[in-house]
Amino acid sequence: MPSDPNALIQAFGLPVILIVFFYFMILRPQQKRQKEHQATINNLKRGDNVVLSSGVLGKIVRVEEKEVGVEIAQGVTVKVRKGMITEVTAKGDPAPANDPKN
Repeated sequence: MPSDPNALIQAFGLPVILIVFFYFMILRPQQKRQKEHQATINNLKRGDNVVLSSGVLGKIVRVEEKEVGVEIAQGVTVKVRKGMITEVTAKGDPAPANDPKN
């Protein structure tokens, strides 16, 4: 066991500092994103426009406990697991300028 106090600080302090750094730079932001995503999933409602993890855009027409019905084209509805929804925009959000419905 080294008797030099600086050697003890280097031996035990550096790993502790690295663990704290790792937590605040990687784990904490990831946990925050997971909580935000879960809150978004829990607040899904009919009429919300969604983006699925595959990149497919659609509108929610039915909400169930673990799944939602997403209309991806007029008259085409698919059943999707809630966890596969990556982004949600409310139906009141403004449409893009190049949208033909304007």
